Amino acid sequence: MTGGWSAGDTLPEQAYTVTRADLVRYAGASGDFNPIHWSDRVATSVGLPGVIAHGMFTLALAARALDTWAGVTGRVLELGCKFTKPVVVPDDEDGVDVLVRGTVTSVTGDAVHVGLEVTCAGQRVLGSPRAVLRA
Repeated sequence: MTGGWSAGDTLPEQAYTVTRADLVRYAGASGDFNPIHWSDRVATSVGLPGVIAHGMFTLALAARALDTWAGVTGRVLELGCKFTKPVVVPDDEDGVDVLVRGTVTSVTGDAVHVGLEVTCAGQRVLGSPRAVLRA
């Protein structure tokens, strides 16, 4: 969606599959090798339900959705959230789906404010996610 933004616009849902292989690649790129992102034994020993995706990886999926909606990269001016629920990634080939939904909350000058909803298995995984795009 390039231009023509209006408050109330609902943006098409974006779905991203996350696998353990994605977590390994993200760990290498980010330098975050915390074993809760690859070892079920360690993850469950600290009270997690299993291996979880990096919070910043989950937020990056929201950024990817914003780029898709904008129709071009480089329009994200602001992006923020609270990490409220982990994305548990099973040890299989199928992984888990993270869904990103967005609604334009306002358009002011050349800024498009977007409210986001990021879910996995029907649960919101990011709290108060919000973004600002350059119109």
